[in-house]
Amino acid sequence: MPAKMTSRRARLIVIAVVLLLVGGVGFGTFWSVSTVRDSFPQTTGSLQIDKLRDPVTVKRDGSGIPQIYADNPEDLFLAQGFVQAQDRFWEMDVRRHTTSGRLSEMFGEGQVKTDAFLRTLGWREVAEKEYKQLPAQTKKYLQAYSDGVNAYLDDHEGSAASVEYAALDLQYDYSPEPWDPVDSVAWLKAMAWDLRGNMSDEIDRALMTSRFDKEEIEELYPSYPTKRNKPIVEGGSVDPASKEYRPEGGGTTPGSAASSAPGTDVMRDARTQLGSVAKRLDQVPGMLGPNGSGIGSNSWVVSGKYTTTGEPLLANDPHLKPQLPSVWYQMGLHCRNVSEGCPFDVSGFTFSGMPGVVIGHNQDISWGMTNLGADVTDLYLQKVKDGKYLYGGKQVPLTTRREVIKVAGGKDRKITVRGTNNGPIISDWDDEAADVGEQAPVDHSAPDRAEGYAVSLRWTALTPSKTMNAVFKLNAASDFQEFRAAARDFAVPSQNLIYADTEGNIGYQAPGRIPVRGKGDGRYPAPGWDPEYRWQDYVPQSALPWEYNPDRGYIVTANQAVVDQQKYPYLLTHDWGYGARSQRINDMIRQKIAHGGKVSMQDMQEMQLDNSSEIAKLLTPYLLEIDIEDEYVREAQELLRGWDHTQDADSAAAAYFNGVWRNVLKLAFGNKFPKELRPEGECLRVPPADESAPLDELDGQTKRVRECGQQDPENAQPDGGDRWFEVVRELLKEPESDWWKTRGSRRDAGDQNRDDLLEHAMKDARWELTAELGKDIDTWTWGRLHRLMLRNQTLGTEGPGAIQWLLNRGPWELGGGEAAVNATGWNAAGGYDVSWVPSMRMVVNLANLDDSSWINLTGASGHAYHPNYVDQTDMWAEGEQLTWAFSEKAVEKSTDDKMALTP
Repeated sequence: MPAKMTSRRARLIVIAVVLLLVGGVGFGTFWSVSTVRDSFPQTTGSLQIDKLRDPVTVKRDGSGIPQIYADNPEDLFLAQGFVQAQDRFWEMDVRRHTTSGRLSEMFGEGQVKTDAFLRTLGWREVAEKEYKQLPAQTKKYLQAYSDGVNAYLDDHEGSAASVEYAALDLQYDYSPEPWDPVDSVAWLKAMAWDLRGNMSDEIDRALMTSRFDKEEIEELYPSYPTKRNKPIVEGGSVDPASKEYRPEGGGTTPGSAASSAPGTDVMRDARTQLGSVAKRLDQVPGMLGPNGSGIGSNSWVVSGKYTTTGEPLLANDPHLKPQLPSVWYQMGLHCRNVSEGCPFDVSGFTFSGMPGVVIGHNQDISWGMTNLGADVTDLYLQKVKDGKYLYGGKQVPLTTRREVIKVAGGKDRKITVRGTNNGPIISDWDDEAADVGEQAPVDHSAPDRAEGYAVSLRWTALTPSKTMNAVFKLNAASDFQEFRAAARDFAVPSQNLIYADTEGNIGYQAPGRIPVRGKGDGRYPAPGWDPEYRWQDYVPQSALPWEYNPDRGYIVTANQAVVDQQKYPYLLTHDWGYGARSQRINDMIRQKIAHGGKVSMQDMQEMQLDNSSEIAKLLTPYLLEIDIEDEYVREAQELLRGWDHTQDADSAAAAYFNGVWRNVLKLAFGNKFPKELRPEGECLRVPPADESAPLDELDGQTKRVRECGQQDPENAQPDGGDRWFEVVRELLKEPESDWWKTRGSRRDAGDQNRDDLLEHAMKDARWELTAELGKDIDTWTWGRLHRLMLRNQTLGTEGPGAIQWLLNRGPWELGGGEAAVNATGWNAAGGYDVSWVPSMRMVVNLANLDDSSWINLTGASGHAYHPNYVDQTDMWAEGEQLTWAFSEKAVEKSTDDKMALTP
C-alpha cells in the first residue's frame, strides 16, 4: 500500500520551522508564522472588485475546490482569474516567465541559457500574434480573466502573494508585473512543446547512424503492432474527391512518402549540432513533463448499453510529470441562468493562468483528452555560411531578430535569433556560446557562429492559431456537432478528444494542425537545402479521424495509433505509443461486458488502478527457464514463480522483475548507443565490484556502488517504455541475435546468447536490490524502490536545501509502473523513482453528473503550509476519488466556505 506522510515528518517540519524562525533561512531572511500565513486566500465574507458588473459568489468545499456563480461571462472569468491568483499566483508568475523566456528576471544568471533557447523558439512572439487574430468575444473573456488576476495583485505583493516571494524579494528585489491576456495564450505554447511528438526520436535516430546501420535502427523502432493492439478508430477511410473522413468502410493506400533522409555522411558532419540540440531540449523546463515515451494519458468511454447506469461513463487520467502544486486546478464555472449570452455551466480541470475548463463536463456533454502524438515537428539540416543558408541552389539571407535578456543581479545579455524558411535555427546555443558567466554580452550573430551545418525547427505551434477559442467552445458545446466544431479550432497540441453526452451518445475526434510533407516522413532530419522536403499543406480538418456511437459500444484512447495507416491516406506519425495500455483497457472492457456484463462507476475507477505489466507477462516465462546455480540469485528467481504480473506496492516479485528488466536493457543495449544519447547526470546502479563478497558484509553505504564518474562515456541506456517491450518481444525469438552480446561489459561476451544475458541480468538485479532493499527478500517491496517525491517546481528543486525540504513533500511508496494503466512511470536510465503519474483521475457519470468522481495529485492550494496543499495526495495514492458535486444543490450541500465578490 502507498505510504502516507508520517506524523514524525510533520513534527520535524514544525521543529524546522521553529529553528528557521530563530536562525534564518535560505537567503538570509526568515519566515515567520505571519509570513507563511500572509498569502492564504480569503474564502469567506465579501471583497470588492471594481471591474465587476454584478455580484459573484465563490463556494469552496472542504478540499478548497472553488465553484463560481455569476450573471455574465465577463464576471465569471474575472472571478476565475482572481480565485486562481489567490491559490496559485506564484505558479502562474513562473509559468509566464518561462513561456516568454524571462526566467532570468526572477532567478538570475542560471537561467540565461534556458531563456536564450526559449527566445529562439519565440513562444511569446507567436502568442502575441495569436491573440490579435482571436475573435472579439474570446479576447473579452481573456481580458476579464486578466482583470481578475490584477485585482488580486492590487492588494497582494511579496509574501502576501506567496511565501516564495519572501525569499526571492530579498535576493533580487523582484516584484511581479500586471497580468495580460497574452500571458494566458502563451501557456498553450508550453503545452504544445511538452506534447510535441517525435522530435527526440528524430534526433536519436539521426545520432544512431554513427554506430548502427539502417536495419539495426529499424530493429530499435519496430512498426506499430496493429494486429495485436487495436488503433482508436477501427476502420474508416477518406473520400479522395471530397477529402472527408468516413468512420466506417474500406480504405486506400497511404499517400505518404517512403522514409527518406540525408545521407550518413551528412548526419555524421551534423552530429555535433544535433547533439547540441538534444542537450538543449533536455534542459528546457517541462511544464507538463519531459518529452519522451512516458508522456501520455488514458481515456475511455463506455456506452450506456454496457453500463449499470444505462448512460455513458467516461474516464480520463493524463500522465504527466509529478509537480507540486499539481499542474491541474479543479473548479466549476457557472452562469446562474444559462443562456446564449451566458452559456457556461461547466466543471473540471483547468490550468492556473488560463480561463475556462480544459477537461471535464458541462450540463450536456463530457470530454477527455490524451496526447495524439502526431508528428508536428521537423528538424531541417541547414548549410550555413556568411549569414546565408543554401536553399534550392541559391544562398538565401538568414532572418535575424535581436533579443535582450534581462538578468536579476547581473548584466543584460543580448542575443540574435537566426531563422530560415523552415523555422528558427535552434543549434546555436551550445555550452561554450551560452556560458556567459562574467563575460561581456554574447552576440550570436557573429560571422563564425554555426558555420557549416545548423539545425532549424519547423513546428506547427510557431504559426498562430485559435486554440484558445476552442476551449471556450468546448465549455459551451451541447452536442456532438458543436463538440466537433470546437475541435476544429484545437490546432496545437494535437489531442485525442473523447466524448459522451446526457442523451446517451459517445464519440471521438482527432483535431490538430498536422503537416502534409513533400519528400520524407519526418523520421529523420530533412535536408533544408532541398525544396522538395518542404511541407506542402496540412491534413484537411474534414479528413481527420472521428467516430460516433461505434457498434462495439466503447472507445479507448491511450496514445496508441489513431488509425490503421494502411486504411488512411495521410501520414499522422510513425512514432505512436505501442498500445500496451490501450490494449489492456480494451481487454478489460471486453471481459467485463462479455456474456451480458455491465460496467459500473467502481469498475471504471478500478480499471484506472490496474497494475498489470505487459513486459512481465512476456519476459517472465523466459526468466523461469534459466537454470540458476547461485542460490542467492535462485532465491530471487523463485519470487517470479506463480506471480500474476501485477505491480502492487507491497510486491517483492514486482520489485525483482523490474530490477531484472532494467538490467536486461542495460546489458543488451546500454553499452552500444552513441554517447550523445546518454542522459546528462545519469547514475547507473551496478553490483559490487567484488561479486564474491558475502551478503552479510554488504550493509550500510557499502551496499551502494555507483558508476557516476566511472561510467564508460560511450554508454547509454533505454528508458524502458513500451517501445522497448516491442523491441525485446522480437529479439526473444532470436536467441543468437548480436543484441544479446554484451560488448564492452564486465565479462567477455564471447558467444553469449539470450539466456546468458538474462542470467547475467538476474544476477545483477539480485545484487542491486540487495544493496537497495537488504539481503532478506522477504522484506522487499516494489513500493520501497518505486517512490514518489513531490517537489515544488522552483525553489523546491534548485533553492537552498532547507527551503527544498520545507516546500517539498513525500515520499509515497506506489504500485503501478511503466506502460501500465496505472502509469506511475519510471525511467530505466536513472532508477526506479516515479517520474510519470496519472496527474489527475476522473470518472464522469452521464446519468447523474453529481455521482461523478475526481481527484487531483496534490490540492487546490499552491501555498506550502495551507491545509489544501497536498490534502488530496494520500487519497490519490490509495486510488480513491472525491465525489464531484456539480448541480447547484449538490454544490451548496458540499460548501464549507462562501465568499461574495461585489462591484
